Amino acid sequence: MSVITQAMILAAGKGTRLRPLTLETPKPLVEVGGQPLIVWHIKALQAAGITDITINASWLAKKLMDTLGDGSPYGVQLHWSLEDDDPLETAGGIFQALQTGKLQDEPFILVNSDVWTTFDFAPLRDYQLGADQRAHLLLIDNPEHNNGGDFAINNGLASEQPIGDADKYTFSGISVMSPRLVDGLVTGQSAALGPLLRQAMIKFQVTAEVITDNWIDVGTPERLEQINTFIETKGTGTHRGA
Repeated sequence: MSVITQAMILAAGKGTRLRPLTLETPKPLVEVGGQPLIVWHIKALQAAGITDITINASWLAKKLMDTLGDGSPYGVQLHWSLEDDDPLETAGGIFQALQTGKLQDEPFILVNSDVWTTFDFAPLRDYQLGADQRAHLLLIDNPEHNNGGDFAINNGLASEQPIGDADKYTFSGISVMSPRLVDGLVTGQSAALGPLLRQAMIKFQVTAEVITDNWIDVGTPERLEQINTFIETKGTGTHRGA
């Protein structure tokens, strides 16, 4: 049984909702609990045995690369997938990383750089995608800013609409992905991940599970203050990136 050995952290966004903070600081470097937000992910992935990490970068990419370097201080190997001033969006960024060999043509753990969570990545190393499976999504109970949720789970399969009175949940920004999900894209194409996931869901190619770990989307100044207050008062809990 093969294990997953690589991860990709999506970090190319401009972080417009966090301005003016992100006018001079790339969002992944915004400090949470005393260290850059993205470093929490890098350390947690390393603790879980994932040391081969690709990061896509666009806005203030040089500052991000100068800060993190090759990843050796964190015990990982960072591969940088650079995008133009106009980012390729989530799916486009994944496709470019695969096309340029920054990301190997094998299943990988995908993480949004702008979330903070105590989720332990270790179990995902052993996750086995089926032959036709395109993704396995980790969902959470809906936060206040996304009351309507994103996806439902029906018999383990993710769907855009629930069956019967099933609940909808919010996508945590953490998943196991197959490179096959972005096969239809072309070089330089800007494309979001959501539509591709929804197409795959129609074909019953996406599974999902709900996690109950502490989680927050650090997307606004209010939520940045919220997570910093949480860490200051309650500590980092089980976070392996502390």
